[in-house]
Amino acid sequence: MRYVTNLPYATKEEEHVTIPMSDGVRLSAHIWRPTSSDHEPVPAVLEYIPYRKRDLTAVRDSIHHPYIAGHGYACVRVDLRGTGDSEGVLRDEYLEREQADAEEVLAWLAEQPWCDGSTGMMGISWGAFAALQVAARRPPSLKAIVIASFTDDRHADDMHYMGGALLSDNLAEAGTMFAYGTCPPDPAVVGDRWREMWHERLENTEPWVLQWLRHQRRDDYWRHASVCEDYKSVLCPVLASSGWADGYSNAVTRLLGNLDVPRKGLIGPWSHKFPHLGEPGPAIGYLQEVVRWWDHWLKGVDNGVMDGPMLRTWMQDSVPPSTSYEERPGRWVGEPDWPSPHIRPVTHPLSRHRIEPPQEAARNATGAGEAPDGEAMTVQSPLSVGQFAGKWASYNAPPDLPYDQREEDGGSLVFDSEPLTEQLEILGSPSVELDLSVSEPVAMVAARLSDVSPDGAATRVSYGLLNLTRRDSTESPEPLEPGRRYRATIPLNGVAQAFPPGHRIRLSLSTSYWPLAWPPPKPALLSVHERSSTLTLPVRPVDEPDEVPPSPFAEPEGTPPIVASQVTPPEERWEVKRDLVGYHSELDIVKDRGTVRFEDIGLEAGRRAHERYTAVADDFTSVGGESTWTMRFRRDDWDVRVVTHTQLRCDETDFFVDATLDAYEAGRRVFSRTWNEKVPRDLL
Repeated sequence: MRYVTNLPYATKEEEHVTIPMSDGVRLSAHIWRPTSSDHEPVPAVLEYIPYRKRDLTAVRDSIHHPYIAGHGYACVRVDLRGTGDSEGVLRDEYLEREQADAEEVLAWLAEQPWCDGSTGMMGISWGAFAALQVAARRPPSLKAIVIASFTDDRHADDMHYMGGALLSDNLAEAGTMFAYGTCPPDPAVVGDRWREMWHERLENTEPWVLQWLRHQRRDDYWRHASVCEDYKSVLCPVLASSGWADGYSNAVTRLLGNLDVPRKGLIGPWSHKFPHLGEPGPAIGYLQEVVRWWDHWLKGVDNGVMDGPMLRTWMQDSVPPSTSYEERPGRWVGEPDWPSPHIRPVTHPLSRHRIEPPQEAARNATGAGEAPDGEAMTVQSPLSVGQFAGKWASYNAPPDLPYDQREEDGGSLVFDSEPLTEQLEILGSPSVELDLSVSEPVAMVAARLSDVSPDGAATRVSYGLLNLTRRDSTESPEPLEPGRRYRATIPLNGVAQAFPPGHRIRLSLSTSYWPLAWPPPKPALLSVHERSSTLTLPVRPVDEPDEVPPSPFAEPEGTPPIVASQVTPPEERWEVKRDLVGYHSELDIVKDRGTVRFEDIGLEAGRRAHERYTAVADDFTSVGGESTWTMRFRRDDWDVRVVTHTQLRCDETDFFVDATLDAYEAGRRVFSRTWNEKVPRDLL
């Protein structure tokens, strides 16, 4: 990244500005704005998240907020209610109170003498959720949004559930927010009230995983703040981005296809990162794109920002399997609209471990060479299928992408194409339609699409999950009748991928995918009926024009980050362990940032996350997950620590949540609470 200091506007910053809410709570804001805004008002851009602006996001914030401010905007970074230096308690994600607060913040910004009355919102992940959700509420000052790594559907396409199957990220993310929501504010900012504010948070927090488990169907809890419920509610222009290695790439194309406002989409090879910090690379000059967006929609500059394709995306070349990549080879391509007129669905029947070519499918459709109807292939997967699945949303630290799929394929039903005679490229969401039966009333299917090289190495390209009790409805699931034939469609995550000549395309089906997804109560035998089951690929013709120049983006740039010194080293670990005596298996993940000293405020902060997922043999009720976080903040004679631990277990009928929260001041425990709760399984 190129760091720049010579920007069009000189800027100043106010590190702690309180914004009053209608119920008396005050939110804390960090504001960067042009010095000239004292007499020449500018538009304001809000980033609104719970991840502690004064320390834990301070380095990242210092790269992009001063940069955007230096181009003529008031950039405002607000800690959500109950986080960082803001008052109150954060009780859950995306609540009505949170969104009402955001509307009040925008109204406050629009009234400031240094603001010209126009506002925008931007962010990644929670910040992007917030921007899209608030845009749907149509606050009068909000003129445009810029969002990265988000969803418009909180139930079907978030880290909680996928295809009605429970994701382990549901536990992992709950553990994250259990930790962040119980940290204290900084006494250097809020003064002597810090301890009172901290204990209010500690006393009013419950592990969020409990709430998320209580809503296993798509209900009003998930419909709230899911913009897909009413796309027409969004009236402002949207610049949306994500990465193919992220868990949130599908929402970009859904917005492009369903919104009726000026919109642009951008999907790179990245994990859960801003595109200017994108990993795997190539990272791009995203902040330049953001400034152009704001210039046009907040300042009215005629800069051609809406010219060119609606979607720009990175067509990924074939790579060997790896849990991490520095760069993904490929090229930028563009699509004029979405759905794209260039892309055609090509359907391949499945038969006897083969993906049939479409021309063979057409021949079979005429009756020539038909196989007997009702012939079936079966699989009952061991719990080991999924140990090399990687994380639902890659963060690329520790390395968390899926590894070679050959071992996973040993417990799966596998279909291979013939070696390709020419390059094949896909762009969009593949899908699998199965004519199936199962042996249990609750069962799941995981479908994986892989690129198989001539040496046999298998790189996962995309995947999808379906809890078969939700095959027709996630609102009203129904148990399966063992032995009865059903049709079920499994959408896979969208992707842009090139398969070279000599490679095979592989579809793998399994009845478990632990620990990425929670398994059903009992192992199930899946029968898939050949030729009436199909794989559909969204094919982009290789000779289709790319619609964009080879290098459509500038080099990444931002302002120099604040000085943060590494006091103790970070640690990263992702280990798969198997005990062949007791048949115990374990995935052990450590993400420890070490201790970092923020020199400008004399504060040391440390955070360590440890996730552990276990199982014994093929006992589907033996699976369990744990998330442990340690957060520590220290300055002079101020030394506080929060330790949270959440464990999720199950039997055939219930989930069990055991959690602890311990808070320490100067090494002495000052708060402790324990939860032991049971939540019934609902066809899950």
